[in-house]
Amino acid sequence: RARRAGVSDEVRCAAEGLDILGEGPMWHAGQGRLYWFDIKGRRLNWLGHGDGARGGWNLPWRASVAAPRTAGGLVLATEAGIAHLDTATGAAALVSPMDLGPGFRSNDGKIDLAGRLWWSSMDDDGGKRPGALFRTDPDGTTHQVLDGIHIANTVSVSPDGRTMYFADSALQLIWAFAITDDGRLADRRVFLDMSGQTGGPDGSAVDAEGHLWNVQWGAWRMVRYAPDGSVDRIVALPVEHPTSCAFGGPDLSTLYVTSAREGLSTAQLEGQPLAGSVFALEPGVKGLPLPAFAG
Repeated sequence: RARRAGVSDEVRCAAEGLDILGEGPMWHAGQGRLYWFDIKGRRLNWLGHGDGARGGWNLPWRASVAAPRTAGGLVLATEAGIAHLDTATGAAALVSPMDLGPGFRSNDGKIDLAGRLWWSSMDDDGGKRPGALFRTDPDGTTHQVLDGIHIANTVSVSPDGRTMYFADSALQLIWAFAITDDGRLADRRVFLDMSGQTGGPDGSAVDAEGHLWNVQWGAWRMVRYAPDGSVDRIVALPVEHPTSCAFGGPDLSTLYVTSAREGLSTAQLEGQPLAGSVFALEPGVKGLPLPAFAG
């Protein structure tokens, strides 16, 4: 668990911001942009990788998951169902309305190597009531894959596309599942148990070497785990509530980290003025290229 010398110095602020609940970072290779959400602010933001250009759009719903579409624009998972967004105009439209239940919204998610969009629902009141994990296939159909999950996070696949890492932050656990050919999850095992530790597992990204990078809400850090679950590296972060991470840049060598101001007092925010910003580092390993969504 030794922290590598100088690791904290490698983290920089890539996009200063005041996101209430920054989430869902996603790299769009075709546009050279990082996209991410402020769920509570009902906003989708973007950052140009090389030039630092920034923009974004207010959304009609709380949304939290995005992937590029092969037809152009983005597919979004929102509190109202699946939507498409035109990145030229910012126009968003529901294409598959869903009723997640009163007080529920979408939370974490990601596209897998087979082009299926995985995303979760959670009770906006801190996950008190259980939500679910869904899979939206390229044909546009959405299937519930798991239920009884209170704060679903991580939702990341291994380089061979056969293992799904999935967290319930309320239990401080990350599981590993086998992904069947038809997109079901089987053979659940515990990958990480943070019970009794400070903070809990939040969003993740898998790198090209098959290691899982997990940001840890409440713990000021991101940890790289080997496929056997052992700690490989600990990266200190300048914020208490990091939320998720994604590899980006032309060669996927930059690791971006989103963060939140939610749950922090005025005094706490004074001590971490960059809370709600996006951070970046070059960790010396590349990310997995993820496909666009065909639906």
